[in-house]
Amino acid sequence: MSQLLIETIKSLNGELYNLPYHQSRFNLVRKNFLGCTDTVLLKDQIQVPEECKNSLFKCRVLYSEQIEKIEFLPHEYRTIQCLQVEKNDTIDYAYKYADREKLTELFSQRGDCDDILIVKNNCITDSYTANPVFFDGNEWWTPDTPLLAGTQRARLLSEGKLKVCRITLDDLGKYSKIGLINALQDLETMPLMDVENIRR
Repeated sequence: MSQLLIETIKSLNGELYNLPYHQSRFNLVRKNFLGCTDTVLLKDQIQVPEECKNSLFKCRVLYSEQIEKIEFLPHEYRTIQCLQVEKNDTIDYAYKYADREKLTELFSQRGDCDDILIVKNNCITDSYTANPVFFDGNEWWTPDTPLLAGTQRARLLSEGKLKVCRITLDDLGKYSKIGLINALQDLETMPLMDVENIRR
């Protein structure tokens, strides 16, 4: 069996969110990384259990050439008030691997901060589980150098609610706020903090 990959989908009150974006990434990974030629439709494979239809859950789809496991986990938003910069010029997470050992190793070095902000070749990439977005007083921006281009990021870019540009450590002073978006948190529900709360 090939290396396991994962799709994490927001399930709120029985509704699966951003499914077209998850399907698109799922298709690309199966074709380009796993060499699959068949089509597997997530909407046909995922059935939300009755006991998971009254709250917020994280739907985890584990797969290689075929779907190996689908599970629903209760989700609560973490409080994130401080980010620790972690520099690593060799880390690679181009695909959403189930094995997050290298990311977890960086996360363990956060000290008394709540999360990390990974910098690769002086460019801002991602936090432990999210794509960062920065507010300049007028618009939201996200780095053009993510380790993993998330589905929420893709949706917000396509809707024109987010713009993309190169953001280095030296650029942080151009922004006032930083938020963290992922499949379960968008611009309305993401943790938000002052850029000054990024520790270098």
